[in-house]
Amino acid sequence: MKKLLPLLFILILTGCQKNDAEKIKQPLPLCFDLEEIISRGRIIALTDESSSSYFVYKGTPIGFEYDLLKRFAKHIGVQLEMKVVKDLDCIVDMLESGEGDVIAANYTVTKQRKHWILFSNPILNTRQVLVQALPDQRWDLSRNTLNDSLISDLMEIDGDTIFVRRESSFYPQLLEVVNESACPFTLQTTVGKSTEQLIKDVSNGKIDYTVADENVARLNKTYFPNIDVRVVISDSQKIAWATRKNSVELIDSMNSWLKDFKMTRAFRAIHMKYFKARTAHKKKVMSDYSSLEGKRISIYDDILKEECKRIDWDWRLLAALIKKESNFNPSIESNRGAVGLMQLVPNTAAHFGADSIINPQQNLSAGVSYLSAVIERWDDELTDSLNLIKFVLASYNAGVGHVQDAARLAKKNGDNPSDWEAVSPYLLKLSNPEFHTDEVVKYGYCRGIEPVNHVEKVISLWEHYKTGFD
Repeated sequence: MKKLLPLLFILILTGCQKNDAEKIKQPLPLCFDLEEIISRGRIIALTDESSSSYFVYKGTPIGFEYDLLKRFAKHIGVQLEMKVVKDLDCIVDMLESGEGDVIAANYTVTKQRKHWILFSNPILNTRQVLVQALPDQRWDLSRNTLNDSLISDLMEIDGDTIFVRRESSFYPQLLEVVNESACPFTLQTTVGKSTEQLIKDVSNGKIDYTVADENVARLNKTYFPNIDVRVVISDSQKIAWATRKNSVELIDSMNSWLKDFKMTRAFRAIHMKYFKARTAHKKKVMSDYSSLEGKRISIYDDILKEECKRIDWDWRLLAALIKKESNFNPSIESNRGAVGLMQLVPNTAAHFGADSIINPQQNLSAGVSYLSAVIERWDDELTDSLNLIKFVLASYNAGVGHVQDAARLAKKNGDNPSDWEAVSPYLLKLSNPEFHTDEVVKYGYCRGIEPVNHVEKVISLWEHYKTGFD
């Protein structure tokens, strides 16, 4: 028997949640537009860790929105930094406070959201669909019987509950149904769960129903074949990136780039990779080496954790260094004769106790011992821990001597020789005769772009790993 009156449960939410009116009344946030982003050298994207937007697989960041953003960042000449937002209900507040420059989290364009943020041209078009579980005995049922057992319209949900996030685009639409009809279902909001987590809960029988964007729902059906996502409950909707209201130049740049890039084969290939080649994508999502499910970066994680105790390093930082050096290939050899996971030259490996340079355990042990020696060289001069890490990484790549030369040049020119941001420009200048022949330079020419890029890429990977792996 259908309920005559709806029962609406709204969980009390805390922290950063505000209603639409409160958001509209707020003054414009800080002004940090395209020019400032280019000057800073990186664009910060607020995202969720999901199979569609962004995650890490075998030590490499991937995802539909990540792949697009990476190309846009290259287009405007900056690095891309991904910042995973654990509670998506806070994402607009984080944007407005300057913690990020763009929202890229399968974010639906809605009339309410347009009051306080700017949207780019759409990256996708989608619809909202109901997510429900298929019956356990579905293999024994005829197609007609199976279809008859499923909900085909919201108004057929009798006494069960639809779970959604309070700040999702689904909530207002469902609330309207609740308020305007003799709705037979209960609407309940959740705290701290993403749409993909709610889909998983439907699959596991923990909740009755949820609602998702069709692109996300169909992708997740590959992982959870016991769900049905065929019931469409909305018109076509746009998925887009979002910026602060006053980031007009940034949004214009995005729109111009999107207009051109969406016409390319590269865009079609990216879209197919994530939303059409679902079986291949499923293998990545469900892998032991996925930040979504497996929580391992490489097969060497346990060894890394033990070795890092000797130098008091985050094991994920060492993993990032190895990923950059060798891509976790224990037998790889560079054109300079460096071998193995940590790319050691034979003399260095032997000096630090490695009998077999291609043996992963021995290569790692020798590499960490070498790192320890480099850390000891800089430890007395550098008090800031992140600064120390950057100097060590640069020294590991180019040699301590060249980094010392850059520090001496910085000091000579009135800059702080203990600050990486002050020293790295001089490391770049060591390829210029005017600088590598300077009287304070002892080790001569250095192709400084390599250690500077090395530091930047390792630190970036480390940030990715810190988000997805414990």
